Amino acid sequence: MAVEIRVPQLAESISEATVGRWAVKAGEAVARDQLLVELETDKVTVEVNAPEAGTLGEVLAAEGATVQVGDLLATLNAGSGAAAKPAAKPAEAAKPAAPPAAPKAPAAAPAAGQALPAAAKLAAEKNVDVSGVAGSGKGGRVTKGDVMDLLAGGGAAPAARPAAPAGPRANAEREERQRMSKLRQVIARRLKEAQNTAALLTTFNEVDMSALMAARKMYVDGFEKKHGVRLGFMSFFVKACVQALKEFPAVNAEIEGDDIVFKNYFNIGCAVSTPTGLVVPVVRDADQMSFAGIEKTIADLGKRARDGKLGIDELQGGTFSITNGGVFGSLMSTPIINPPQSAILGMHKIQERPMAVNGQVVIRPMMYLALTYDHRIIDGREAVSFLVRVKESIEDPQRLLFEV
Repeated sequence: MAVEIRVPQLAESISEATVGRWAVKAGEAVARDQLLVELETDKVTVEVNAPEAGTLGEVLAAEGATVQVGDLLATLNAGSGAAAKPAAKPAEAAKPAAPPAAPKAPAAAPAAGQALPAAAKLAAEKNVDVSGVAGSGKGGRVTKGDVMDLLAGGGAAPAARPAAPAGPRANAEREERQRMSKLRQVIARRLKEAQNTAALLTTFNEVDMSALMAARKMYVDGFEKKHGVRLGFMSFFVKACVQALKEFPAVNAEIEGDDIVFKNYFNIGCAVSTPTGLVVPVVRDADQMSFAGIEKTIADLGKRARDGKLGIDELQGGTFSITNGGVFGSLMSTPIINPPQSAILGMHKIQERPMAVNGQVVIRPMMYLALTYDHRIIDGREAVSFLVRVKESIEDPQRLLFEV
């Protein structure tokens, strides 16, 4: 019995995916629940497993193809193997072959402005006209990303993507071409959206890491022995940010239309670099978690992010983000916000520098901090004061215990 393998329902906001890696080839036997193919969406990688044991039949969607929810990926011959086709009956064999059907005319390409359901819903909600928009989806259909690009451009049709040159490239034999993954496409779109819609500014400060490094050194072994996780710096920065967010709620808010939405919860996104691109899994209700709870959550999210095992819900709902370029050696950078959030903290490399302390020049481990924020909702005074509060908490970690 042939079983159809189709693109599963991905999420309310995701209607298409890119076929990534086929783990099984046509004709190979598979066990129940064995991985068949990976689908790359604009957020996570989705695994499609075999619903039954059998043999993989025809593969209808090649690696790199764009598919929609419900599209047929392959067929599966249920059972130990494909059943042999019965021989034709004599009467049937004697029948003359039917004349070949006339070739069908090629289907017309969707007209400009024909939108996928999720795109049509968003366009209706935002009251924008997508007629005339050349979509980037399958067959030229308008995707949700196209509508977001339209909104980012103030309602005007988005600029066309750079087209391939008419003639051969001068050094084509020395180049390699690779299609952008769905994740990379959405990263590009969202970063550009942030630049186009938000009034981005970055304020800087520096923090003396001496006290925090001394406290960590004193308790790191006992902490790991008791809690089973290594004590890092990130839990301190998450705690420091939560404390500062309570004092400056605009930094934890977002703009929705003409309203400012203040959030009385603290879901902190922690950026993680993966082989397929940057993702920002969310530590939910971080204000209610202990240092050990934060460290365990970050370690788990980071590992599953690099393995491509995160769920879509784990990448949504953040209210503020932290990114640490210091792990790659960055000394200074200007991070970009993760819409619809209004601010992001950038951590950097710890580097010893000569500092003037009480009239004396001493060597201290210093880190530059950067806060990029949306000036439409956060004033400079709030942004600078927020960063100062974070600095004070890191330089005197006991403040985090007493919440002062």
